[in-house]
Amino acid sequence: MANSKPVLFPKSQRILIELGENIKLARLRRKLSSAQVAERAGIGRSTLVKIEQGHSGVGIGNFINVLRVLGLEQDFLLLAKDDELGRKLQDANLITKDRAPKRLK
Repeated sequence: MANSKPVLFPKSQRILIELGENIKLARLRRKLSSAQVAERAGIGRSTLVKIEQGHSGVGIGNFINVLRVLGLEQDFLLLAKDDELGRKLQDANLITKDRAPKRLK
């Protein structure tokens, strides 16, 4: 069975493309070839090319391995770190309304 590529909204696809471009820039700044990074990350060169092009079908573990090779794995921890909306929703659930006690029949 062939791997299916997830369908993304255009904004999400642009984010993946930008991430791939940033990874490629980091690799080039370190003067590493795509073959070197792929070998050190334990992936094929074609997978690295897909990562750098922002393909949505690449596994997240492959992204982490490439970031590790580039010394950027800690950047992955920044994803969803500051969940402002989630905290607001959580705080809203903590606020309770004062009610009169229920009447006993």
